[in-house]
Amino acid sequence: MSVRTLPLDLHADEVTLPADLLLSDPTRAVVVVAHGSGSSRFSPRNRAVAEELARSGLGVLLMDLLTETEARDRRLVFDIPRLGRRLAALTRTVGGEHLDPRTPLGYFGASTGAAAALWAAAEPDLRAVIGAIVSRGGRPDLAGTRLAGVQAPTLLVVGGADTAVLTLNEQAAKALRCPWDLRVVPGATHLFSEPGALEQVASLAVAWFRRHLTP
Repeated sequence: MSVRTLPLDLHADEVTLPADLLLSDPTRAVVVVAHGSGSSRFSPRNRAVAEELARSGLGVLLMDLLTETEARDRRLVFDIPRLGRRLAALTRTVGGEHLDPRTPLGYFGASTGAAAALWAAAEPDLRAVIGAIVSRGGRPDLAGTRLAGVQAPTLLVVGGADTAVLTLNEQAAKALRCPWDLRVVPGATHLFSEPGALEQVASLAVAWFRRHLTP
C-alpha cells in the first residue's frame, strides 16, 4: 500500500508547530502521535510504528508539541497539563482544517506523550472525538485525575524489563473508567530496542486501532 506524506504547519497557543501527515489510500482513520520527553516527530521508534500503522491503512499525524526553544526547557517537557492542552488544541486544528470531520481519530503516546494524550482525551469536547488510545512505555500516571475522564478504549504497552514503569502503568490502570488492556512485551526495556520488540508494539497498536477506530 502506497503512503504519501503531507507536511503541515499547525497553529496553537500563538505558536506554529511542524507536522507530517502520513496518508494511505484509502485512509479509514487517523492516529495522532504524541512524543515523549526529549523526543520529536523524527523519533525513529515512533516513526517505525507510524509507518506500520500507515501501511495498515491508517493515517498518522506526527507532530511536535513544543517549539525548539520550548523543548530546551526541561520544566515544559514534563508539564503534562501544558502538553495536554497543546495536544488538544492541535487536535481541534487538524480535525477542523485538514481532515474530514467524520474521520475517526486516535492517539498514540510514548513516555510523557502518553500522559499528554490521556489528558487531552479527557477534555469534554474531545471525549466523543478520540476513539482509541495506545500508550508505548508511557507514564499514564502523570495524567493524574484526568484518567477517570477518559472514555476512549486504552491499550497500555510496557516492556517486561521496564519494571518501574510497568508498576506505574498497573497503578494508573486502576484509575481508568474506560475499557482498557495492559500488554507486556517480554524482555523489552523502556525504549523497546531489543530485536523484535518494536515490531510487537506496532502489531498490538495496529490491532487495537483497527478494532476501535475503523468501521
